[in-house]
Amino acid sequence: MRTVLMVAEKPSLAQSIAKILSRGNMSSRKGLNGVCSVHEYTGSFMGQSAHFKMTSVCGHVMTLDFIGKYNSWDKVDPAELFSKAPTEKKEANPKLTVVKFLQVEGRGCDCIVLWLDCDKEGENICFEVLDAVLPVMNKPRGTERTIYRAKFSSITDTDICNAMNHLGEPNRNEALSVDARQELDLRIGCAFTRFQTKYFHGKYGNLDSSLISFGPCQTPTLGFCVERHDKIQSFKPETYWVLQAKVNPEKESSLTLDWDRVRVFDREVAQMFLNITKTAKEAMVESVSKKEKVKQRPLALNTVEMLRVASAALGMGPQHAMQIAERLYTQGYISYPRTETTHYPENFDLKGCLRQQANNPYWAETVKALLSEGINRPRKGHDAGDHPPITPMRAATEAELGGDSWRLYEYITRHFIATVSADCKYLQTTIAFSIGPERFTCVGKVVTSPGFTEIMPWQSIPLEESLPHCEKGDLVPIGEIKLLEKQTSPPDYLTEAELITLMEKHGIGTDASIPVHINNICQRNYVIVESGRRLKPTNLGIVLVHGYYKIDAELVLPTIRSAVEKQLNLIALGKANYHQVLEHTLDIFKRKFHYFVDSIAGMDELMEVSFSPLAATGKPLSRCGKCHRFMKYIQAKPSRLHCSHCDDTYSLPQNGTIKLYKELRCPLDDFELVLWSSGSRGKSYPLCPYCYNHPPFRDMKKGMGCNECTHPTCQHSLNMLGIGQCVECENGVLVLDSTSGPKWKMACNKCNVIVHFFENAHKVRVSPETCDLCEAALVDVDFNKAKSPLPGDETQHSGCVFCDPVFQDLVELKHAAMRHPMHRGGQGKRQGRGRGKGRRPGGRLNPKKPKDKMAALAAYFV
Repeated sequence: MRTVLMVAEKPSLAQSIAKILSRGNMSSRKGLNGVCSVHEYTGSFMGQSAHFKMTSVCGHVMTLDFIGKYNSWDKVDPAELFSKAPTEKKEANPKLTVVKFLQVEGRGCDCIVLWLDCDKEGENICFEVLDAVLPVMNKPRGTERTIYRAKFSSITDTDICNAMNHLGEPNRNEALSVDARQELDLRIGCAFTRFQTKYFHGKYGNLDSSLISFGPCQTPTLGFCVERHDKIQSFKPETYWVLQAKVNPEKESSLTLDWDRVRVFDREVAQMFLNITKTAKEAMVESVSKKEKVKQRPLALNTVEMLRVASAALGMGPQHAMQIAERLYTQGYISYPRTETTHYPENFDLKGCLRQQANNPYWAETVKALLSEGINRPRKGHDAGDHPPITPMRAATEAELGGDSWRLYEYITRHFIATVSADCKYLQTTIAFSIGPERFTCVGKVVTSPGFTEIMPWQSIPLEESLPHCEKGDLVPIGEIKLLEKQTSPPDYLTEAELITLMEKHGIGTDASIPVHINNICQRNYVIVESGRRLKPTNLGIVLVHGYYKIDAELVLPTIRSAVEKQLNLIALGKANYHQVLEHTLDIFKRKFHYFVDSIAGMDELMEVSFSPLAATGKPLSRCGKCHRFMKYIQAKPSRLHCSHCDDTYSLPQNGTIKLYKELRCPLDDFELVLWSSGSRGKSYPLCPYCYNHPPFRDMKKGMGCNECTHPTCQHSLNMLGIGQCVECENGVLVLDSTSGPKWKMACNKCNVIVHFFENAHKVRVSPETCDLCEAALVDVDFNKAKSPLPGDETQHSGCVFCDPVFQDLVELKHAAMRHPMHRGGQGKRQGRGRGKGRRPGGRLNPKKPKDKMAALAAYFV
């Protein structure tokens, strides 16, 4: 019996596919990494009986990075990153040990079937999986084929079984195009980002961004936002005049007419037209025309349009919308959400998808009517040759999905039903009037057949006042004629939907990466998202883009990246050489980088106007060990200390608060220590600013505090305050937080484990003696007499935190689900019991729902 290994992109996807192929007759077990499960069943494969093992990865197995020494910002010239710095593939998430897991499951297998997502990224992951698994699989006999690729667009029985019956091969060219994009983005992005960040953080203190990043796609994306900002700033309003006429065809009704000249910008000319028309008492009907018009049903839904609607009408950011769509796909509710296609293939089962929706109370009547009367063939859109349009594949209810998942699913479903509905038809009546020599018109619309607008009411024709019956030559009394003075108004800031349209038009990013680039410019504090999901550039974003324009406009214009994307697509099609494209593109950007470095003064002139120098920023905090003057603490990201006398800057740990630590000094360099804290419920530790940036001992790395310092006698070091091995991670040590009293705690110096103990103790000290059982340092505790938990009114006790029976009930773990191996009779193994449950940070806040969903959608399409 042959053994067939099958690998999907996500654990939930693997389970769904295995259920379909095994018809539910499978056994499941956890893999060695505890995240990816293995589903096993027997069946037939290529006409032979086979044992199937279905498992998954968690996205990319590997990631591209520079080799160790080139990851040091201080020791490497960024220019070397274009060619000299070697790259290597590293595990994307080392904690998951996916490579080892795949090798364990792949050992002894005869064949492999790759069920990765069917896009370029999926093809790339195929070869990452193969690199891990092929060395341990059984060698093929002669020319026997062992590698298969499944192509599918939805998690339905039909699609999965069809994919299994028509297995192909992974596409090496598409995988190479992803490799090329990864290497280009890594080398170009890192070189520019490192140079910019070091240069500007070393000069300015209020940039409020921890990274001054550059990205070949990210920067043109920001450029679109700043271009709109510049148009708003440079806009000069102009006054114009409009002639407005009202006529009374019937006694109790009036019609407002539109002037055929629309508007004039000269006051005297406008007054002349008013004077000419004011003499007339009646308006003459010049013509009455009636036309049947059609509002076409929408094209089938692709990724870009879904993201546009999600942002503009549903109030969801592109990345959040994409995450929801991916979850709906893996759960089998919709087809694959990454597609550029807006055209259904001829053999697509439209009726089958429609029948799935026949019982939903929101659209059951519309669906049943379509099924009985016959569906309309969807409009012919663009066939990109990738995946069918985004389609609902399974019925769902609001109670089943809830929140944003339901709102996105509902839109996708309504859009699909609309594509197979009839067009909306309406009768448009236009009446042309003449008042003196000037012509005016009014237009009325009456819906004759609502068509698809029944299921998409926000797309319906607005109800307008019906026009009275008129015939050519009729004279209608004039109610009033007046001149309206108005002003031209500036454009508004770009919405995410408009930005997505611009990115698609100019070839910046792919349908999969567009949300990532928009999210990046938000996270870097280059733009802020305002109401209506409009993107307003910050001062930093504006200065950066203006600086690029000043030095080299191609760094921010979309043209060069669009050209690179075309070359990458040629690699995917097998029409361009991977190495030649890589070498040519890197050579162009290397030249641009050198010119940028030589011309940085041009951007710096703009920075000087907008931001404050380090010396003028921040508040005095701790003394410098060199000049003994106060250094200034700069809170803006990245927080750091700056000595204006020595002109030195010292980086600090981020995402916490910094304060002076009892005016104590480091025995090595005489710098005053500071205390970093993540809050009352988190951990804190002292650090020397100099040692943190310049490790004093060989076994210390940059960025270590006193809780990791190996100084043999310093009272703040690991040697003096370390108690025992961490209960959760392998390399961490639990260190006493000497500032935490009276709610004493010790915290791991590597992970997020915190141990609360000895509440209300007066003093806690780490003893030089160690426990005979577990070798942890003993602690000496002095309790307040009134609140001592010790037996017999004792106030002092020395013992092991983990093994001493007197201390056992006074210890509580946080952020961990395991105890010390020696705690309460543990037999040297970590136990899965713990008094304190791990507490995780709160989840992402969901955007608020619009009060009227249909109104929100209508606002987008108007």
